[in-house]
Amino acid sequence: MSYAVIGAGPSGLAAARNLQRFGIPWQGYELADGVGGLWDARAPRSTVYDSAHLISSKTTTQFTEFPMDDAVADYPSHRELLAYFRAFAEHFDLEAGFRFGTEVTRVQPADGGGYEVTTSGPEGERTQHHTGVLLANGTLSEPHVPTFPGHFDGELLHTSAYKSPTIFAGKRVLIIGAGNSGCDIAVDAVHHAAAVDISVRRGYHFVPKYLFGKPSDTLNQGRPLPAKIKQALDSRVLRLFTGDPTRFGFPEPDHKLYESHPIVNSLVLHHLGHGDLSVRADVERFDGSSVVFRDGVRREYDMIVLATGYRLHYPFIDRQLLRWNPPAAPDLYLNILNPDQPDLFVLGMIEASGIGWQGRYEQAELVASSLRARTERPAAAAALQSRARGPRPDLSGGYRYLGVERMAYYVNKDAYRRAVRREIDALGLRP
Repeated sequence: MSYAVIGAGPSGLAAARNLQRFGIPWQGYELADGVGGLWDARAPRSTVYDSAHLISSKTTTQFTEFPMDDAVADYPSHRELLAYFRAFAEHFDLEAGFRFGTEVTRVQPADGGGYEVTTSGPEGERTQHHTGVLLANGTLSEPHVPTFPGHFDGELLHTSAYKSPTIFAGKRVLIIGAGNSGCDIAVDAVHHAAAVDISVRRGYHFVPKYLFGKPSDTLNQGRPLPAKIKQALDSRVLRLFTGDPTRFGFPEPDHKLYESHPIVNSLVLHHLGHGDLSVRADVERFDGSSVVFRDGVRREYDMIVLATGYRLHYPFIDRQLLRWNPPAAPDLYLNILNPDQPDLFVLGMIEASGIGWQGRYEQAELVASSLRARTERPAAAAALQSRARGPRPDLSGGYRYLGVERMAYYVNKDAYRRAVRREIDALGLRP
């Protein structure tokens, strides 16, 4: 009996570590030549850029059993994070369990049970049988590239291809999308480009990285406040620190604070206030060297950067096996457990402000403890599988999230972690 772990980023390492903790044999597969996932800028499908840092602080993001060194910055760079993951893997002796430079090309149910995992790597194409599979290949590798009417004559790239701001030197740049990556890249671009605009479809809530001299996500870490009270209090605090973003041309948000992922970047407001950057309306069409916006404004650009996010991407497995609900996301219990395929799991398919890697670690702990429970506490394991077939729990924490595709697997961190830990406790096992 062995379980396949696909990916050696944070979720894959959490999977490997918890299978190890519970004494369950496993074999890992990773396309890159080492651990780290997207945080390894040299990895084939990494989407990090030179200036990339965490948007959450290290204390709310790190694995609890392996804290980051005190010398690491509050908001570590991708270089510090890669070193952290390598240290984690070395400390728990996980690297030996992975086949690096190995791409999983197909996962399919095997006759008689289990799964056939086909890979391509240094040893050529191989197919190996596994009792089960843990998909942990991440959610930020497959770019979402929308189409626009018309044609643009200049350079067009997605943020996934962006690495260094030197590409902006002397150019008129339009960034489409004001998510966290879009705002980060806008701040990079203003130091090199001739002009920088950012096109937005809706308004946003901006959260500075520091409040009262501390990383903002380390405040209010006790018992969570009810959603309405937290929204009211935090909105007032943010107005004091960031002001009103509509002053700089952003539309009024069509959602309340925390009902979509906030923008953890106050530098973009700084540059707007200094005239280094301008906000534009949503794009209507491309027209040669120009872009026409929905408010009728036309501007000329040399380069367009699509900060339009990513799609879930599990290309090596039939979507029906994941209970995919197009175009949104797989329909899984707690975004992990598949009631139709009890030995097929997805890890890391969550977005939540402040969930951190510990939230993903707890996902992996639930999977590993449920596998052990099948032999040591079969009634508890069966009860979990029964709940996986039933109604989905409310993981919103009282927030009304935006009804858009990218929010299909968004959860409230407190509600989600409580639900996962409740299931771990119900299994009644500790390694």
